[in-house]
Amino acid sequence: MFSYVALEDRIPADHPLRPMRAMVDEALKELSPRFSKLYAASGRPSIPPERLLRALLLQVLYTIRSERMLMEQLEYNLLFRWFVGLGIDDAVWVPTVFTKNRDRLLEGDVAEAFFAAVLAQGQEHGLLSSEHFTVDGTLIEAWASQKSFQRKDRPRDDQDDDPGNPTVNFRGERRSNETHASTTDPEARLARKKGRTSQLAYMGHLLTENRNGLIVSALLTEADGYAERLAALEMIEGVETKRRITLGADKGYDTADFVAECRKRNATPHVAQNTTNRSTRIDGRTSRHEGYEISQRKRKRIEECFGWMKTVGLMRKTRHKGTDRVGWMFVFTAAAYNLVRIRNLAAAT
Repeated sequence: MFSYVALEDRIPADHPLRPMRAMVDEALKELSPRFSKLYAASGRPSIPPERLLRALLLQVLYTIRSERMLMEQLEYNLLFRWFVGLGIDDAVWVPTVFTKNRDRLLEGDVAEAFFAAVLAQGQEHGLLSSEHFTVDGTLIEAWASQKSFQRKDRPRDDQDDDPGNPTVNFRGERRSNETHASTTDPEARLARKKGRTSQLAYMGHLLTENRNGLIVSALLTEADGYAERLAALEMIEGVETKRRITLGADKGYDTADFVAECRKRNATPHVAQNTTNRSTRIDGRTSRHEGYEISQRKRKRIEECFGWMKTVGLMRKTRHKGTDRVGWMFVFTAAAYNLVRIRNLAAAT
């Protein structure tokens, strides 16, 4: 009936979460002043932001679909309790209380600060390149169905036989983001990748460095035909270096405007040449160099980041609504990917 083995001793010394917890603790120390502002001066004590972030990190790392399932795991999973900082007999939070406290973190830009703190640890280990980068974007499916995408000037029909799952017929109707909007998530936009069906989605953007494939910048925007290139220019402006950089990208970025804007920002566009329907904007002055070929090989590694974030990190279809909340989780998931990547690189050295 009694156990005299400490929770710390129950976790194997070589468990992969041990080095990750050390990195998380180091990052949270830098965020401590920011967390102090989130505590209320009065009322009942809330969930400590440090424990809240650790729990959210477990949700991403172990692909737990909901906060309710996460709280269930914390009830009986000793590994999860150890990582979060709960004792064996500590009470687990009510799921709705956990969700409300999670939403408070949106006000403090905590995801961006946590991402920066994790990335700084990669910089300290000499894992980042300061000259060679890759950019790309992907669609993040919104938490909204096609049935919710209705005309803006049409009043909602409350007389439907099943309001929770209304009967909708889109046959012969031309739908666009100018005339239609989702009643479930108005900030989601109808978009599609070439060769795929359209869907309500957001656009997630990543900027990775080419040495080890770590994410150096993450951004989420509304999905439209110009979001990828505009976001890429915004992210390279945040690169802190005095030297000229190279920027690898797929042929979707091979446009005159994007190439010119990159050069204005002291970046050499190592963009894949698009020769299918028109002449490319990348001439021999760029493509003849060996560095261009290296960038073309390295740029494919950014797909590994998107793949992990979608399959493991729950970003294939978001569980949140609105650009702020979806963007917060996108940046936080990018930080989780960097934690895993830094741990693996450190173990290999």
